Amino acid sequence: MNIAIFVSGNGTNCENLIRYFEHSNQVNCALVVSNKSEAYALVRAERLGVPTKVVSKEQLHNADVMMPLLQQYGIGFIVLAGFLPLVPNYLVNAFPRRIINIHPALLPKYGGKGMWGHHVHEAVKAAGERETGMTVHYVTPVCDSGEIIAQYRVSINPGDSVDDIAEKEHQLEMKYFPKVVEDVLSQFIVHC
Repeated sequence: MNIAIFVSGNGTNCENLIRYFEHSNQVNCALVVSNKSEAYALVRAERLGVPTKVVSKEQLHNADVMMPLLQQYGIGFIVLAGFLPLVPNYLVNAFPRRIINIHPALLPKYGGKGMWGHHVHEAVKAAGERETGMTVHYVTPVCDSGEIIAQYRVSINPGDSVDDIAEKEHQLEMKYFPKVVEDVLSQFIVHC
């Protein structure tokens, strides 16, 4: 199964996924796509020998650009790992239950437009939550509303800063995200 990882930023999850699957007989990280040319995730991917492609907003929303690109690399599954734009409907329709996303909160809380990265952690802190976590979910046309695949939780101490909360949640991503992706892909490969 060739997968594409869609990214917008630093790319720690992207690198973690590439390293996790680099010796897999079933999963190949075949392409990293970013909407930002300055995304450090592209550097991480290139260092690990994974092809990269930068796409503009217009290209992302153009099926005549994206579908041939994904077909060129034989992509059968897409993993969003810190990808900020909303995935266009044509991609959701072309990859039914074959696009998953990681979100830095326990959905359905703190999801939706504008709820990404530090914005999420700031909202969690401001609400006085006693726990936070990560959610992996299927992508649908509605932001952060797809079926939840897995959630992992971590406690928050009253004295934790926003950065502390972000680091605790990030540790969950590093530990669990590749395994969740592998589990989803294993089920998908079995049913093909």
